[in-house]
Amino acid sequence: MTTLCDAAVAVLTTAAPLEKVRLTRDYAAAWRDGRISEFGAAVPPERPARPERPPLMLPRDMPKRGRGGSAQNRVALLHALAHIELNAIDLAWDLVSRFVGEGMPKGFTDDWVQVADDEARHFQMLEERLNQMGSAYGELPAHDGLWQAATTTAHDLAARLAVVPMVLEARGLDVTPDTVRRLREFGDEESAALLQTIHDEEITHVAAGRRWFGHLCAKRGVDPVETWQDLVKRYFRGGLKKPFNVTSRQAADFGPEFYEPIAE
Repeated sequence: MTTLCDAAVAVLTTAAPLEKVRLTRDYAAAWRDGRISEFGAAVPPERPARPERPPLMLPRDMPKRGRGGSAQNRVALLHALAHIELNAIDLAWDLVSRFVGEGMPKGFTDDWVQVADDEARHFQMLEERLNQMGSAYGELPAHDGLWQAATTTAHDLAARLAVVPMVLEARGLDVTPDTVRRLREFGDEESAALLQTIHDEEITHVAAGRRWFGHLCAKRGVDPVETWQDLVKRYFRGGLKKPFNVTSRQAADFGPEFYEPIAE
């Protein structure tokens, strides 16, 4: 019987996206129903395996994506989102396995296994929509900056929680509603509904980050707001961009006292 950390490493070292999705969904189900019950101690790789396609480029070298409603622009948008979700699968499994020695409650692991499962399903939904539009993940270039957040926070669980769910995923809550609106204006109700589902489920991911960041701060005896702001200034280079989706952030128990004072 495999351990959960073994399962995490198996996903992280699998390059083929749909196989990564299949393993994630199988392992998450096995964790939920008790077929996997041991945490284990397998060490995750520094970088997850990636398929030969798409070609990975520096963010500055990526072709500009149009904002119009053409099928080509909508495919480029969905492809970029699929790439984000693929990275999010690995970020969740890396968090599960890398910080297993932190002594967090089982609920912490339950949450991040569920996040990995959600991200796998989101990738699958986006891939199916790309297929319906005559494309597939891997047919366009993608940027290689997404794993940087994992690399720079690999030494500290608080930093990882501060940056990945509470900055990167929270940013998704900010920008997705406008994207949904534009897709509906272009008549692409199917893609709009898909992104709305992803947005609504990502609220729970930000909430998990906020909850466990607060738990860890209490355990360490530090103020969560001041600590979060300090960690973001140290480990996130992009700056916090307005406007914020305060409603969705509040639904995740992530109040403006955290992010407004350090927003650009």
